[in-house]
Amino acid sequence: MKKFVYIVTDRNRTSLHVGMSADLIKTLDFYKQMPNLFFDSGQQLTRLVYFEEFKTEEQALSRFKIVSRFTRAQKERIVRSCNPDWIDLTIGLDFENIIYHKRLNTQVALPLGIMS
Repeated sequence: MKKFVYIVTDRNRTSLHVGMSADLIKTLDFYKQMPNLFFDSGQQLTRLVYFEEFKTEEQALSRFKIVSRFTRAQKERIVRSCNPDWIDLTIGLDFENIIYHKRLNTQVALPLGIMS
């Protein structure tokens, strides 16, 4: 099973939070549903700016411990290395799932009179 180490931030980039999860999409939904659980209302952690994927929990836990000890400057450097514009990566993360569940509207509705 895949494990993820991630960094989320608020809209002003004042807080950087490192986390580890097996289901990144579900974790990010939880952050959005409970915005004031970890921080005050001004620091709603809603933007995924960095994540790494690991095959085992041991690898993810080891990396989580390392990244958690990083200073703010080191965390900013790691984010900028792959996401220089600090774009919210949540949008692209669930792209395959959105396409898979989306109903395709490629059928054309023809009036019944045309077919006779």
